[in-house]
Amino acid sequence: MVLTYGDGDPDTSPAARAAHDAAEAAGLSTYADPVTALEVFTARALKRMGECCGAGCRHCPFPASAQRAAGRPRVRPESAR
Repeated sequence: MVLTYGDGDPDTSPAARAAHDAAEAAGLSTYADPVTALEVFTARALKRMGECCGAGCRHCPFPASAQRAAGRPRVRPESAR
C-alpha cells in the first residue's frame, strides 16, 4: 500500500496520483506533476526524511498530529487517511 496524502484530496488530480504511484512503483524520489511540470516528492522520499517539515507536501506520509506540530498550514482529518 502506498501512503499518499493526496488520496481523495481534491487538490491532487487523478493524473498526479497516477504519476505518483508510477514513481513509487519505480522507486523514484520525485515525479513531474503532469499539469505544472514541477518536481514533486513521493511519499517514500518524504518518509526517508524522518519527520514532517510542515511545508504542506502533497504526499506527506506523516500523521496529522505530526503535520500540525511541524506547522503545516492545512491538514486533512485523520479519518480521511
